[in-house]
Amino acid sequence: MNELHLMVRELAEFEKIADWVKSTPDDLARAIFEDGNLEALVVEKPEGGGLAGFALFFSNFSSFTGKPGLWLEDLYVRPDYRGKGYGKQLLDTFISTAKERGCGRAEWSVLDWNQNAIDLYEANGAEILNDWRICRVSL
Repeated sequence: MNELHLMVRELAEFEKIADWVKSTPDDLARAIFEDGNLEALVVEKPEGGGLAGFALFFSNFSSFTGKPGLWLEDLYVRPDYRGKGYGKQLLDTFISTAKERGCGRAEWSVLDWNQNAIDLYEANGAEILNDWRICRVSL
């Protein structure tokens, strides 16, 4: 769990919001293994010895579709492993999981300046909803 949390921190640094990270490795372990309200997909480094990337997601529900959905909280591939198809593999597995579970939607957000991610998502059939903005109350 330490390496997964380390990559969460790497993602936050990439997104220029490192000071937002308050979680610990224990928080992730509890959410995944005890509470069951978070799921993780990982890609191991091909040479072994750690992780190349991850995706974290959880269930939600759409009152419009009347079906559950999945929300992709984070998708991250370490810089040395980008461009090798790992992000696509994680995204494809996430979307396949939503289909297998009979979900009405698979959703996530993307920063408007992250063109590489936008290109990946659009190439995989995602529609970028420009009219919608995420609202958040941090408690």
